[in-house]
Formats: sequence, C-alpha cells, structure tokens
Amino acid sequence: MAVKKTSTKRAALRRTGPARHKSFVSAEQVAERAGVSRSAVSRTFTPGASVSEDTRRRVMRAATELGYHVNHLARGLMRRSTGIVCLIVADVESPQTARMVRAITTRLQSVGKVAMMINISDPRDDAADALRQTLNYRADATVVMSGTPSQAIVRSCLDNGQRLILISRDDKIAGPHNIRLDNAAAARLAFAAFIRAGCRRLAVINSNLGTPSLTAREYAFVAQARAAKFEVTVIREGGMTSYENGLIAARRLFSAEQRPDGVFCVNDLLACGAMDVARKEFGLRVPEDVSFIGFDNMRQADWLSYGLTTFDQPVEEIADNVAALATENGTRRQPARVEILPKMVWRSSVRI
Repeated sequence: MAVKKTSTKRAALRRTGPARHKSFVSAEQVAERAGVSRSAVSRTFTPGASVSEDTRRRVMRAATELGYHVNHLARGLMRRSTGIVCLIVADVESPQTARMVRAITTRLQSVGKVAMMINISDPRDDAADALRQTLNYRADATVVMSGTPSQAIVRSCLDNGQRLILISRDDKIAGPHNIRLDNAAAARLAFAAFIRAGCRRLAVINSNLGTPSLTAREYAFVAQARAAKFEVTVIREGGMTSYENGLIAARRLFSAEQRPDGVFCVNDLLACGAMDVARKEFGLRVPEDVSFIGFDNMRQADWLSYGLTTFDQPVEEIADNVAALATENGTRRQPARVEILPKMVWRSSVRI
C-alpha cells in the first residue's frame, strides 16, 4: 500500500512538474486562448504589422497568461531572414566605441532586429574571420566598425544576400554601404580655431593605429597648416589611441626645445592624457600657454578637469542610418555613401 501511495505521489509530481520542465508555449496556444487566428498572433508581435486594437489586447493578455515569448530565430528561418544584425568591433572598452555600440544596438532593437556583437582583437585586424561568422549566423546585415575586410570576403557576403555597412572605414571596397564622418573638414576647422586663438606653433598627436578616419584627421590638419605656411610637429605613439599613449606622446612633445601652443589630438583619450602631462609635469596652463582640441566628444571631455573643445560624433544620427540601411527593402541600385560633418563643441581648452 505504501508503495502504491509513493508511486501515485511521483505520478502527480510528473504531471504538475516544476516550472523548469515546462515546454515553450506555442503561438497556436496563444491563438486558441485569445480566440483569434494564428496569423493574428504573428501580426501582433511583428513591428508595423496591421492588427486591430481589440485583437492586440486579447493576444497580449493571452500571451501574458500563458508566458508566451516569440521565437524570433525560428520565425526568421521560415522567412529566409533571421533578423540578426552583427556588429564587428574592437577596443570595446573605449568610451567612444561603447557609446556607438549602445546607440546602434538600441536603434536596431527598436526596429525589430537582434544585434549580435563579434569582437576582434585589434582594430587593424583583417575582419575576414568575423565576417565568416556572420555568414554562419545568416545575418541580415553586418556593421563593420573595426578591422579591414578583404574584397574576397566582402564579395562572399554580398553574394549570399548579406548587407555590409562600414562605419568610418572609408576603405576602397566596392559593394558595401559606407557611413563616414567628414574628418578632413573637421580637421580644417580645428586648424582655423587655433589660428583665431593666436596659436602659431602647432602639433598633432596620433597613434600608429593607422585607421582611415584617424589618418584623414591628421593629414587634413597638416595639409591645411602647410597651405597657410605653418609647420606642424606630428607625434605618433603606440598602437592604440589611448590615454596612456597620450601621456607618452605629450612627454615627447613638450620636452622639445620648441614647445607647441596648439595641439590637435585625433581623439579625446589622447587629448586628456596630453593635457594632464602639460599641466602636471610641465607646469603649462591650458589654454593660456597651450590650447587643445580633441575628437569624439566622449563623456569625460566635459569634466571640469578637462573642459575639452572637441568634435562630436553624432552617434544617434549614425545609428539611424544603420537601422535604415539594415531594414531597407533592397530596391537601392547603388551602395549608400553617407557623409556627416561632426559638430564642433566649444569648451575651455582653446583660447578665445
């Protein structure tokens, strides 16, 4: 008798079962509970699809009661679209990269896409391996923020129906969409700002990273200065545009007999490092003795200890363009080339 009671109890446990053994709720179950068709459930959970408010309310109530969650991957495979957009990035700890990734992923999610980030070890790396992963995931689109993809792997992606969106790469590759900043125009504005401030001994701090955007900023600033008969000291330090390399570059720069009175740094991290060295190790006043201009408008640029004049990367505008290109209907005949002029943000690091 005791054995029978025990087996009956076990049977009851099997029937009720703990929550972790519960199978996923299907769309058909939601449709039955809500008293609507299966397609009505699908439309309710499809952004922009047409569905009456009454139907939406009934479906959402039934989904909540049953604990239903949309299987986006299965839905994507059925319609030959996974809804996945991959982001290829490096240096994810840098403030500007984090800011850009946050804006893009948020915008993609708002249009029903699933953002997947693939990290590569170095911004200079060939992005081929990362792009092959995006093909394995059947991504609808891939956003290349770091690395330089080869023409061969680009062609493979395009042949497989995957859209490629390059951000600030400006690589001479046919086929992908390209969203870039007008780095050259910004550098020319930086030169003009130094001249108005009365700076005459100019310098540029860069790294040896050599990405297209960083190179464009340096070259444009130097070209503009030389066209106006100004010589420019160029310091390139380290493999990354980091705060630490800004420190090292500034020590080299201000140890020279002819110290600059205007320094253009190709990003804000370099600028913050250089400013700290100028003030704390060489006793220079900013901006009275030396003016600084950075690039990116990272959050720290507005801290009271820096007050850095810089150029703002409009990450929200870039994210809007990424989302539009990742979701367009495919009628475009030529790849898009979007160029955005960064806005100069004036603070206290430049003499007025």
